[in-house]
Amino acid sequence: MKKSTKFLAFAVAAVALFFSTNANAQSPKLGIGVNVGVPTSDAYSFAIGAGLRYQFDIDKQLSVPITAGYTRLMGKEIGNTGVDFADFGYIPAKVGLKYFFNDTGSGVYGLAEAGAGFSTESGGGTSFVYSPAIGYAWSNGLDLGAKFEGLSKNSVNTGYFGLRLAYGFKL
Repeated sequence: MKKSTKFLAFAVAAVALFFSTNANAQSPKLGIGVNVGVPTSDAYSFAIGAGLRYQFDIDKQLSVPITAGYTRLMGKEIGNTGVDFADFGYIPAKVGLKYFFNDTGSGVYGLAEAGAGFSTESGGGTSFVYSPAIGYAWSNGLDLGAKFEGLSKNSVNTGYFGLRLAYGFKL
């Protein structure tokens, strides 16, 4: 594993440990969601995935989410060349900040996450993953977000614009 990937993994773990030991008495939440989207690269036709998000609140407006899951970019034929690009699957592991624009802990929010994307393809390696999003969380646990998820490795960038539908519950 490259030094930068090891450093990123260490930094994510350290931030998660710091916040989990210093978070106030608010109940943590676990969310289960699905993602669908449109890739930014002509090599792929569709993005689909699922994930788990553990979220603990710093206060009613600010939370720290830790997200992991699986995403697959579905390959397609480019033009009429007869060449099909292979599907690309990866496991994103991200940590971030989620800010609610009111003090109820639900409603409209902004989210920024970053971490590592571990390829499930042979020789695929690890990419830097970043994901800004906006969304709406209802007090009953339903969460709908619009996001961009980008992957970057060795000056090669791809990603997708998508929607995430999730249900979260208090632990």
